[in-house]
Amino acid sequence: MMYPRLKLLHKLLAENGAIFISIDDNEQANLKLIMDEIFGAGNFITNIVWQRTFASKNDAKYFSSEHEYLSVYSKKIEYFKVNLLERGERQNARYSNLDNDPRGVWTSTDLLRMEHRSNSVYTITSPITGKQWTPELGTSWRHPENEMLELIKRNEVTFGKDGNSKPRRKRFLTDVKQGVVPQTIWKHDDVGHTQDAKQILKKILDASTDFFATPKPPKLIERILQIATSPDSLILDSFAGSGTTAHAVLNLNKQDGGNRKFILIEMEEYAESITAERVKRVIQGYGTTEGTGGAFDFYTIGAPMFDDDGNLNESVGVERIRGYVWYTETKTPLGADLGTGADNAAFLGKHNDTAYYFHYEADGITTLSHMFLASVRTKAEEYVIYADNCLLPQEALAARKIIFKKIPRDITRF
Repeated sequence: MMYPRLKLLHKLLAENGAIFISIDDNEQANLKLIMDEIFGAGNFITNIVWQRTFASKNDAKYFSSEHEYLSVYSKKIEYFKVNLLERGERQNARYSNLDNDPRGVWTSTDLLRMEHRSNSVYTITSPITGKQWTPELGTSWRHPENEMLELIKRNEVTFGKDGNSKPRRKRFLTDVKQGVVPQTIWKHDDVGHTQDAKQILKKILDASTDFFATPKPPKLIERILQIATSPDSLILDSFAGSGTTAHAVLNLNKQDGGNRKFILIEMEEYAESITAERVKRVIQGYGTTEGTGGAFDFYTIGAPMFDDDGNLNESVGVERIRGYVWYTETKTPLGADLGTGADNAAFLGKHNDTAYYFHYEADGITTLSHMFLASVRTKAEEYVIYADNCLLPQEALAARKIIFKKIPRDITRF
């Protein structure tokens, strides 16, 4: 069931787009083969381990499974890039300023390397106490002596609070990346867990029922969006479930003033009662939680354009069929680029100097003939004419720059 929807998702991805797919241990091997086939094994980025729960299952047969995988693919790996995550208190906690350095807080790193380099074996003397250090056999300093002396002169080497500690290089917070490279292990403390997700959903919908066995917490999707999107990205979730992706998009837009948009696809019966209802309440606010603001439209799939035999489904109405044909040709809505002047009933419009005609009757057979051409009034460089049959020879069509398309055979299927 997932396979054709993944193929559709691949078609919809932008060239620099990325896809994150949640899978468990049982699915990993088989789904990896399918995704490699669709996206290309060379476009695989990584697997992320998400700690989805924090309570061990004592009834597990062998091991208590507490994680899922997020498989990351790009449509074209050469265009893939990740955004750095904001530095938090945890990342900044190891920075301090023990000597009141005017350059700000710093941490220290080892100045020894575990290999011998003859130009980097020498004695370092503490300028505070005179204590000396020489690399042990098989090791060397990370810098030649002249470079090390310059670092010491610039107060970029620390000898500890009392000057008697082994020299270490000072690394200032202002010199490091103002962000954190994403890691492949995501703890529930940082991105939430399934129990947290269940409680959030119950609170939003004011219900006591567990609607989903393993819903995703908004923080998890927010982390994905922070890594792989920009403030004006369009995010597609073709397995919308409870609507967590929309929730996460709306949260981020409120946090940073972004203009991200989302498209959710859900084929189950709860699409309106749970998925759409959740999005509405997140926007408007629920309980004591302030709304995020924003808006969305909800659409349901209508009758199919073609029946099981491949013929046009006339129950959808002629105007919808005409609009569909026009869109397949021009990728614009019907009526957006009409020609001027009167024409026959089959005329759809004129686009990029091509006139389009859909010669169709629900209860009859239509024919592209000289009589039909006599009713054409629009002047164009080229003509695309749909009909059931064509009586004109190919030479006549070519001379008049007419492309004949047979109904329903030549109507594009999406």
